[in-house]
Amino acid sequence: MQRALPSFSGAGAKVAALLQSTDRALKLNRAATLRAEAAERRNDTRGWVMQRRERTRHLIELGGLVQKAGLVELTDDDRATLYGALLDLAGRARGDDAGDVLALWKRRGKRAFDAEAEPLIDS
Repeated sequence: MQRALPSFSGAGAKVAALLQSTDRALKLNRAATLRAEAAERRNDTRGWVMQRRERTRHLIELGGLVQKAGLVELTDDDRATLYGALLDLAGRARGDDAGDVLALWKRRGKRAFDAEAEPLIDS
């Protein structure tokens, strides 16, 4: 049985270590690429991108109001019930007394926002 030349002894461990370091470098490179692409998307100022971003933010805020009003818990997160309730509200807002209904809702909403904005006083 021949023995390996001294220059090749332990070559398997060296190759494995090199492969591991290459794999680590590839993962770091991929993470850096993803970060750069995400930054580029955040800074995209094309018109349609800005409009989509504004619309998305608006829809998220409206969803937050539905959540804040407690409608999600009241309906057990049933989308059909929520949609039906919103359709009913829209119907009322289009009715004969639309101005009065909208004014009432606006006053209630402002009072609720103001109540949340007041600082809590510890007793």
